Amino acid sequence: MDIDPLETVDQLEEAKPSDRAAMRLNMLVAITVAILATFMGICKVKDDNIVQSMQQAQANKLDHWAFYQARNIREEVARSTIAQLRLAALSKSAEDKAAYQAVTADYEKVAAEQLRKKQELKAQAEQDQKDYDAANFKDDQFDLSDALIAIAISLLAVTALTHQKWLYWVALVPTAFGFYMGLAGLLGWTTHPDSLIRLLS
Repeated sequence: MDIDPLETVDQLEEAKPSDRAAMRLNMLVAITVAILATFMGICKVKDDNIVQSMQQAQANKLDHWAFYQARNIREEVARSTIAQLRLAALSKSAEDKAAYQAVTADYEKVAAEQLRKKQELKAQAEQDQKDYDAANFKDDQFDLSDALIAIAISLLAVTALTHQKWLYWVALVPTAFGFYMGLAGLLGWTTHPDSLIRLLS
């Protein structure tokens, strides 16, 4: 069944004043819900991408800390070997001491290399945490936007059922805040109601 917009206009003109007001309010509610649903869809796509980047940052952080621990163990083993070689060299002849010193020097290089790589991994893990926190900041904005717009849509549904115009204006309050938080996430604004986020998390 096709909807004829001219037929809707004719019905609006022929209706009683109270019915006409209700039809206008229902059209206003329908348009508002359509706009909100579209905006929520756009925000949802962006939020899903952010969640994926958060998961990747978290996985990277865990990998980097795991490699950090492995490098740390290798460094400790190398330093322990150096200590054993130095103690063993004390009771050896001058010729043997030279051989021990050469091997000790090799292990010192290994220990220094493990220390350097360990520090690089630590820096990468800390950067992963910063990336996660930055993405989580935006995710909070989109979550709050979703919640506010869902409240607005619920109020608009009640408005359509009850035909209470004042309820439509009440629904515009969470609509406005939901739009604002969604735009904050999309445009990278630093708006972040910490107390409200903490309450909801």
